Formats: sequence, structure tokens, C-alpha cells
Amino acid sequence: MAESSLIFADNLPVSPLQQLHSPFLDSADVQLFVKRDDLIHPQFGGNKWRKLKYNLQHAHHNGFNTLLTFGGAWSNHIYATAAAGKHFGFKTIGIIRGERHQPLNATLSFAESCGMQLHYVDRKQYRQKHEASFQEKLIRQFGDAYILPEGGSNSLALKGCEEIIHEVNNQRQQPFDVICCASGTGATLAGMVSAIRSEKSTHKKQAMGFSALKGGDFLSTEVNKYLNTDITENPHPDDWKIESRFHFGGYAKINDDLIQFMHRFKSQYDIELDAVYTAKMFYGIFELIRSESFKPGSVIIAVHSGGLQGNKGFNLQGLV
Repeated sequence: MAESSLIFADNLPVSPLQQLHSPFLDSADVQLFVKRDDLIHPQFGGNKWRKLKYNLQHAHHNGFNTLLTFGGAWSNHIYATAAAGKHFGFKTIGIIRGERHQPLNATLSFAESCGMQLHYVDRKQYRQKHEASFQEKLIRQFGDAYILPEGGSNSLALKGCEEIIHEVNNQRQQPFDVICCASGTGATLAGMVSAIRSEKSTHKKQAMGFSALKGGDFLSTEVNKYLNTDITENPHPDDWKIESRFHFGGYAKINDDLIQFMHRFKSQYDIELDAVYTAKMFYGIFELIRSESFKPGSVIIAVHSGGLQGNKGFNLQGLV
């Protein structure tokens, strides 16, 4: 591994904070800013980089030169881990749910082009991915490797996601009211909540996670686990919430309304959204603005977590 590569981890660009302007937002009397994490890096930007950053540094400092992780056939995490591994000099192994199909889809083809070794397991085996015995079996099979959980979500991932809040504070120099992110595991939201709670500001802020999964209320339990808090002690915290109404039928489910929204958003603001996560979040934010769920004068931050490569799985013309 090139010693200099990981030194440059902190030299990736700080994602810009971009304000959106439109008559709709003006009439609603809200300011909406986009934290453009999709621009951190073209192949491993977004919250996937936030989650990877300190995991890669930890792996490097502990002498690992191989990363092993898990994902489905269109996993943003697999895509980002393969790209970051190549960039920073790690070997990578992807444990993929399901059977190998030829030709490979765009995500897995890219991962292989980055040098990732793909290993396919059936769904029954894949469900064992968190079990120590299964992970030990993988280590015996592939050799000593740093194991990243599916989606990259762990305590080190939270540390990376906390930096979103610090960067926004530095960029605005004025307080915001609400910060929003798309949620699949709850780790990005938990990291932002942790950072908000560590601030000494008297200005009340709220973090909102927009579930990309049907029945996403379960994410509240996951966020509390990451935060090491007991949900029974504070079942309705005022500094964060899960918004579960805008999943469009479930994970990776889309319809014409969502696709049309993505096209309108791209046309009006010149920002591409991904169908699995960020499009659903922005759709939800706009619906909440329309229903006057935010107080007049509110400053809202929306985190664009990248994942645009996933649009190729939907054959969305003009959005990839």
C-alpha cells in the first residue's frame, strides 16, 4: 500500500454547500441548501466516503492491506469500497448476495475493474454476515482482512458522518434549523445527531432521516443503538426523527411520479438525484414544505449522499 495515499485522505475536497432558488421556495419562506457530498469524489463520494474514511485509516494503522465487505448486486457500498480500495492501495473482496450472472451489471463490472474479488453466496449464507463464525470462515478462505459491515455502518462510520455537521457550521457561519439525509441503516443520521448533541449552541436543531425502506420506523431502533441510548427512556426525541412516508413502495422501488420529480429537479436546479435514496428524500422535503411542516423562515440542509451509479439499474435516461 502506498504510504502517501492515505495521507491524502484528508485532502479530498470539502463538499460545497449550495443554496437552491425557486419561486416555490421563496413563497414558502424557507431556505434550502444542499450539502453536495456527491461531489467529494466521482466514484466514492457521498455518505459512503464518510463511512469509509476512518475505517480505511483504522485498517491502515493496524496493518491490514485487504478490505472484505458485503453487498447486493447494485450496492453503492460495494462500488465505493472497490473504488476507494484501488485509490488508497487496498486489495478488496466483495461478498455478493445471490448468483453470478453474465454479463456483470454496471456496478459489479466496475468493482471487478477496480480489482475487487467477487465471491457469491446464497441468501441463507448472506444472512450470516454478522456472525463471528461466518466471518472466521471467510478469513480462513481469503486470508487476513479488515471486515467492513454491509453498508459500511459502524462506530467509525459515525465519526465520519459527524463531520457533515462540522463542515456545514463552518460553511454557513449561521445556525440552521433542520438537516436531512436519506436513511438505509440509520448510521448517517446517527452521526449527525451525535455531532449536534456535542455542540454548545443554544440554537435548537433537528436531524431528519428519510427512510428509503418500507416500514422504516424500525430505523429509530437502529439510530438509538448507534447512539447508545435507550429508546424507552426517550421515545420521542426532539432533536431527530425518522420520516417513513416517502419510500415509494420500498427499497429500490420507484414509480413515474418519482422519475418525473427527478427530471424536474435536474431541469430546475441542475442536480442529479439517485432513485433509491436522494430522490425520495428531496421528494419528501418538498412535500413537507408544501404542507407547511416547516416554520416560516426555516433554514433546511439536505445532504446529497451520492449513489448516482445506482440509476443505471433502472435505465433512467438522462439521469446518469
